[in-house]
Amino acid sequence: MITRRPLPSVAGMDTEEAAATATDTSPPASSRGFFGCVIALIAFFTLIALGAHAITEFENGLDGDGQLEQPGLSGSVSQPLGPGTTARYEDGLWVTVSHPERHDDGTYSATVTFKNDTDEELRLGDEEFSDTLDVEPGETGQDYASGEDVNWLNPDEAAAVLLPPLPEGEERTVPVRLKPDRKGAPVTLEVTPPHPGFRETAYFQLTLG
Repeated sequence: MITRRPLPSVAGMDTEEAAATATDTSPPASSRGFFGCVIALIAFFTLIALGAHAITEFENGLDGDGQLEQPGLSGSVSQPLGPGTTARYEDGLWVTVSHPERHDDGTYSATVTFKNDTDEELRLGDEEFSDTLDVEPGETGQDYASGEDVNWLNPDEAAAVLLPPLPEGEERTVPVRLKPDRKGAPVTLEVTPPHPGFRETAYFQLTLG
């Protein structure tokens, strides 16, 4: 015969012991320590990210937002960009020069496209900013009096296209027509979009032929 022993009732427990049994649902100390470490790591990496962003913004504030900032070739005199590539500025302005197209009369056409991804309207050209776009014969850094000759056929048309302000989020394409003295002549397009502080010049080197 099996004798069943009655289980102790809550009534038979000490009052404080019963209360602890009924209400103690907190996780063990090891779990609390784990979650605490996770929260601390999240806070640590968040602070690192915020610090890196603050440093980047501080550096941009020192050198201005008219600097070229892009992977690969920098677009400088010593590292000119080629046709079909884009110069990217820190403030969000993008400038793309197309491949030159040859025509039957020996002239070439290309385009320079300005894309305004900044947070404001841009003035690309007026009497104060006459050097936004320039065309020079020869390679970048070369003495332009070296004998190469490329005639820029439509500077007035290009200036007229550049004149109206470029709204935020829009693009502007400027036509460029050139006539070299020989097939295969190198030519450099220098693009210096206006900026209230300082804007780097982006150099594009093309071959007409």
